Amino acid sequence: MEKFGFGRSHPGISSRRPAPAPQSPVHATLRASVENAPAQSFVIDNVLAVPAAPFKDGQYVIVDDTYVFTARVAPNLPPNVIGAGGAQREWANWSLRQDVTVKGFDIFASGNGRVYLGELSLEIDFYSRARAVPTQFDQDQLAKRFLSLYKNQIFAPGQKLAMEFSQSNFKIKVLSTQVVDLGTRGAINATDSDHSSILKADERGILVDHTEITFSKPQGGLINIKASGSRPRVNAILQPNFKFSDTGIGGLDEQFSTIFRRAFASRIFPPADIEKLNIQHVKGLLLYGPPGTGKTLIARQIGKMLNSVEPKIVNGPEMLSKYVGSSEENIRNLFKDAEAEYKEKGDESQLHIIIFDELDAVFKQRGSRGDGTGVGDNVVNQLLAKMDGVEQLNNILVIGMTNRRDLIDSALLRPGRFEVQLEIPLPDEHGRKQIFTIHTAKMAKEKMLGPDVSLEELASKTKNFTGAEIQGLIRSAVSFALDSHVKTDSDKIKVDNTDIKVTRVHFMRALDEITPALGVSEDGLSANVLGGIIKFSPYIETILSKGSRLLEQVREAGNKSPVTSVLVHGPPGSGKTALASHMALQSGFKTIRLISPSAMGGMTEAEKIRYLKEMFQESYKSEVNVLVIDNIEAMLDWVNIGPRFSNGVLQTLKVCLTDRPPNSRRLIVFLTTSNYAVLERMDFPNVIDDQIYVPNISSLEDLRHIFEQTNFLDSPSHEQIIKRIQTETNSSVLGLGIKKVLFNLWGAKVTGKGQEIDDFVERTVDAINSRPGVSVPQF
Repeated sequence: MEKFGFGRSHPGISSRRPAPAPQSPVHATLRASVENAPAQSFVIDNVLAVPAAPFKDGQYVIVDDTYVFTARVAPNLPPNVIGAGGAQREWANWSLRQDVTVKGFDIFASGNGRVYLGELSLEIDFYSRARAVPTQFDQDQLAKRFLSLYKNQIFAPGQKLAMEFSQSNFKIKVLSTQVVDLGTRGAINATDSDHSSILKADERGILVDHTEITFSKPQGGLINIKASGSRPRVNAILQPNFKFSDTGIGGLDEQFSTIFRRAFASRIFPPADIEKLNIQHVKGLLLYGPPGTGKTLIARQIGKMLNSVEPKIVNGPEMLSKYVGSSEENIRNLFKDAEAEYKEKGDESQLHIIIFDELDAVFKQRGSRGDGTGVGDNVVNQLLAKMDGVEQLNNILVIGMTNRRDLIDSALLRPGRFEVQLEIPLPDEHGRKQIFTIHTAKMAKEKMLGPDVSLEELASKTKNFTGAEIQGLIRSAVSFALDSHVKTDSDKIKVDNTDIKVTRVHFMRALDEITPALGVSEDGLSANVLGGIIKFSPYIETILSKGSRLLEQVREAGNKSPVTSVLVHGPPGSGKTALASHMALQSGFKTIRLISPSAMGGMTEAEKIRYLKEMFQESYKSEVNVLVIDNIEAMLDWVNIGPRFSNGVLQTLKVCLTDRPPNSRRLIVFLTTSNYAVLERMDFPNVIDDQIYVPNISSLEDLRHIFEQTNFLDSPSHEQIIKRIQTETNSSVLGLGIKKVLFNLWGAKVTGKGQEIDDFVERTVDAINSRPGVSVPQF
């Protein structure tokens, strides 16, 4: 905008406004019929043919109070007829012989001074596709021709016109405008960032010498435009009327910004500048992350925002063919158009985008398939050669999407190929609110969203929801709202479609129905602490306090710490699993996973190894994560008869516990075991960072606390039970696990009928007498 005098003084530019076109003092309204323009010159000059009275040559006129044109008198035109070219009629949506109203128009009547075009974005293509030519048209020469033909004419967004240049006819559409007030030169200084008082977007304005005119090619257009050597090529890459707010992508602002900076920022500058920097554009962009987080949506919106050749969208498995050499040929065909254009035009060629969905299905690590055909390896080799081989292309962008980046061949992930690798994570609370806002916007606009619905509340209640799951939640809420307007009467369905509103109640019911696939393994963990944590002894508080400190350490560790592992060990039934699950649930971390022996039952060793790796990968979905591995010896297939165990699973577990998490993620793993001595022989404790010992209930005093916290009988009964157990066992040491004590307690409650004391004492004494002859460690 500096050429208009904004920001600093320009002595070479006059502050006088350009002389407006002649205006008629006559304000009479003419009723006229629309006909074809009387001559080709009217069409090429973008003027409206009007009768001799009451208008004059060069006067601005407004038709139907909407469409502004420059008028030119046609002497032989009947007094009640106007002539418009095809492009003009298409813009105004007129039919031949349609009646319209025409009157003089004064653009200065508003008095705000913003009447001159500062910027004008135009879309241009051949008027007839059959007459397209391969000539490359210079951006600056097109702008010069446009200005010479239409200087002092008024243009507005959406306007269409025909223009002749270099013996070709073109159709032009105004995409956007920015109008300025040339009379306010010097009104602001160089530090001003808000020009809203003197700039206005998407309004009609007068074309002047200093208007910055930019041409762009429509999607699917045939014209070949050479970029300006002195101006940025924004519209050569981005659609001129594209707005980031129109992407409909919520919660991914940072990721979208990174994509633009890495993949597109270099493409909007003149090729000469990029050549001086001695860099090549990024050719590959890999989007990875959990299903439903928006990878495909981002790729789809990138295709819409770019002013490029229409993207080629490929589902990975579609590349494979049963015929020898066909799979490789399919890859080559994807790059054929880009190669041909790059050979012809070099850096002036258009951007060609190839989008691969489910990338991991085809481009796996070479040598990993084991099918004996080598087809998969050949397909990988072909893509490697096309993306960054001997014949390098600088006009392609390959976008890949996958849920399993770890399966992709490592050669594809190096710079020069899929150089930009961006994780699309679960949205945070701010992102979830953005997603709710996007998908309920129309509902709110139509006043069908209840006033009691708080998007902030919904965002806070949908932790670990992906964008797709939030959409599913909204659909579920709508279904409840619609169902309340459907009535069944005498086997007939009646629909009442009046005053349909989606209220908070409907969203709360939907929250009960839709659960996130990722995040907290709520069912398994909650089942482990179904009866709650009974703090019958001070050492339970000590254990929980130590667990809290470890969790806080992981939360605040940043990327300084690898996986933090904590071994929770103790006698069978001492409550190790319950305590580990409780600490995990109380952490508040986004992703909490549980590996239990039941989940791995019936698996082969190879299947267990694969499952273990996948669970660790799933546990890296958030910034801080918790993984609970219950009963390690069962997972290792350890048995006392033999003895034997799965060394492959053991070594895999050790590697997973000592590897550094990807992308600076943090993970704490709670592992439980009842056979610490066995793990010592496997040299397992040496890979563990910390240990928590969970002993059995050591004293009868602890038993009294259990009675009190479970509301089992009354205090006199408690004393009677403790005395009887002490008398019958001749000891004050209990030495039983909390699990066994609670089992006996619940069994006594079921017996009832006044026999609770006798039943509990009998059960407990039998358990004490039948326990193994080992010493009970003191905490």
